Amino acid sequence: MPAKSAAQQKAAGAALSAKRGDTAMSDLAEPSRKMAQSMTETELEELASTKRKKLPEHKN
Repeated sequence: MPAKSAAQQKAAGAALSAKRGDTAMSDLAEPSRKMAQSMTETELEELASTKRKKLPEHKN
């Protein structure tokens, strides 16, 4: 499932970093923290790998 907005893609990247242990969970914003806790690493990789070029910054 590709990301629907650039903000979602960025949050998934941050959550993936925390899931892998590169970033502390306490350094994450709330949406990224919830993503890291509720999604698998594979799901996060799929969201984070979405290209941002044509995505809106935020989804309405």
